[in-house]
Amino acid sequence: MDGIVLVLNAGSSSVKFSAFEARGRKPRLTMHGQIEGLYTTTPRFAAGDADGEPLGRKVWNGEAGFGHRQAIEFVLWFLRGHYGTGQLIAVGHRVVHGGADFAQPALVTPALIGQLEKLTPLAPLHQPHNLEPIRMIAGLFPDLPQVACFDTAFHRTQPGVAQAFALPAELTGRGIQRYGFHGLSYEYIGSVLPDLAPRAAQGRTLVAHLGNGASMCALVDGESVASTMGFTAVDGLPMGTRCGNLDPGVVLHLMSEHNMDARAIEALLYKQSGLLGVSGVSSDVRVLLASDAPRARDAIDLLVYRIGREIGSLAAAMQGIDALVFTAGIGEHAPLIRERVCRAAAWLGLELDPAANERGDSRISTPESRVSAWVIPTDEELMIARHTLAAIGLAAPGSPGAPHLKTA
Repeated sequence: MDGIVLVLNAGSSSVKFSAFEARGRKPRLTMHGQIEGLYTTTPRFAAGDADGEPLGRKVWNGEAGFGHRQAIEFVLWFLRGHYGTGQLIAVGHRVVHGGADFAQPALVTPALIGQLEKLTPLAPLHQPHNLEPIRMIAGLFPDLPQVACFDTAFHRTQPGVAQAFALPAELTGRGIQRYGFHGLSYEYIGSVLPDLAPRAAQGRTLVAHLGNGASMCALVDGESVASTMGFTAVDGLPMGTRCGNLDPGVVLHLMSEHNMDARAIEALLYKQSGLLGVSGVSSDVRVLLASDAPRARDAIDLLVYRIGREIGSLAAAMQGIDALVFTAGIGEHAPLIRERVCRAAAWLGLELDPAANERGDSRISTPESRVSAWVIPTDEELMIARHTLAAIGLAAPGSPGAPHLKTA
């Protein structure tokens, strides 16, 4: 079966996209790109092929009204120009929150959109932007299959005790529990582990998804049993601008002693804290590692310390550890962070191979290491494309829901 599966990941000020050629059950990446700077005076578009070769660039000057609708329409127009007579057979979307009910991707229906809208209070900074392109494409192509793929779904295999807060049952019944995020990334890592590290795939593996957003997940036989993120994506590790784990008493203190309201606290915890807040320099680990500023070193030290503590916590949840996997931007590209984390985990029996780590080999632990350590690039977009093809039953071009690429 030939056709194009479009994968969309919409944020508050950007739309990231990937296009996959669907041949049988194995989607093949042919294009990826993004439009960033939405609602500013200079939105910017860039796209490249699977090898990173540029396919197109564009800057809109003085168009502050250029938002998600214009971005989606431009992406569809660009795809038509690139693929010619190719056909769009489905669109897969990253949706941050699926709540407690969705353990699998789901075909989009009006009823589903209504269910996901009700989850907006659980992810106010993400959910509205994830849902807006779904509604837009439904309006442009009402018969085109769309599939929602949830960052929370992978963690629904966790035991109840791992998802629970020690709160009154009435509040738990209203959805206040640990959900976990970055599930599409962890699911991808779990899908490739059997080929790269069979022992890890069948055992107890700790995956560190370290990027601007960061979390860790404990996998036993490929299933999530515990994670660092909880009710929201601000919990757990310190991140680029998010604070991570925080005593709730701090929030009460900010309210009573500093007269901060919910919006001000939200901005503090999500946008002004983390590596940026501690360092006062940057949210980017690359900048912090190159900086001589003492607070930049403090931020890196805190990140490494918190990762080390969570390794111990998650290893306890798994009752042991066989492998540690690094993934995402920092995990894949910051050998010094990997080195420091592995040395902090030496007590578990992890022996780092410094040369392999510096090269960025797949395996960065010594052959004798009791706990193996790996660097595995994640691919959430490919995971979404796979889920989308499975959800639509590999609908053939020419059938309902397979329009030619065009804009409204």
